[in-house]
Amino acid sequence: MGVKAKKRILISAIAGVMVAGAASAENVRITPLGSHEGEFCSRDRALILEDPDGTRLLYDPGMTVTGANDPRLGHIDAVLVSHMHGDHVGHVHMPKQGAGTWAKPELSVRALPDTNTVKIALKKGALIVTGSEMPRFFGNKLQAAGGDRKKSRLVRFGANRRVGKVNITTVPAAHSNGISGSMVGGELGKQLHAAGLTAYAGPPTGFVLEFSNGLVVYLSGDTGMTAEQESVVGDHYKAELAVINIGDVYTTGPEEAAYVLNEMVKAKAVIPSHANQASTRNGRVVAKTRTARFLAAVKVPAHLPLSGRTMAFDGDAVCKWGC
Repeated sequence: MGVKAKKRILISAIAGVMVAGAASAENVRITPLGSHEGEFCSRDRALILEDPDGTRLLYDPGMTVTGANDPRLGHIDAVLVSHMHGDHVGHVHMPKQGAGTWAKPELSVRALPDTNTVKIALKKGALIVTGSEMPRFFGNKLQAAGGDRKKSRLVRFGANRRVGKVNITTVPAAHSNGISGSMVGGELGKQLHAAGLTAYAGPPTGFVLEFSNGLVVYLSGDTGMTAEQESVVGDHYKAELAVINIGDVYTTGPEEAAYVLNEMVKAKAVIPSHANQASTRNGRVVAKTRTARFLAAVKVPAHLPLSGRTMAFDGDAVCKWGC
């Protein structure tokens, strides 16, 4: 082979690497932060969604993010909270990754009255983005802990807020959204607890995120089936990738969630969440679990949220690697 031929091959190889690198740079990266590495476990909720521009969003940090110093967090630009229940905002959390079992992780660190969400936002200098009546509550918490109350930001149904190059809106969810007395704190918190009541935080929400590569992601939050999943999330926003809760009793069950995906949202791909049971063993789905039932019923590619395993999606919701 001549020198010129070798040079052409070398140039082609370099160009191929550059194209592959450019394509990778256009992917949205999604990393589950669950309780046990490589598994989908009972309390897993949290995800990091990273735009190609580097903007990093933490969704419902809950109880499996091991506090503000969790080494998996890295830089966080905003924390998205769907509603005020402890398993989403983090009234307690694990002391370290892998503590306890897949079915029952150790949740021994109390985060109240601030919540895991507030502690993470303070440590990272991140925004907290919520809808309904939640922003003022989080703003007060940030200020009381020495932070900036203005870093708690509102985005209501049909409105938009940008963080980096990510466009964020909230969408309706059918669930409850009370703030427990232990989160409120003080004498009012004691009275609420004694009465068995919670403070109303407005309706719960889901999120629709539009990333800079064109990918539109629906984060359902805790919800049952709603008409808006078809008319708003599917028809208007045209969500392509959905993260949907399948836990039953507290949210849509696996068959109901599959119906939402198949007939209402009509997304191109889905990540199940909030299964409320140990769903995998050695990274493989356990038979007869809610996750197994969901996978059997859904008609689009479904990708397991294995803790610590990053998945990369292009603008058409095709998983390019990690799935």
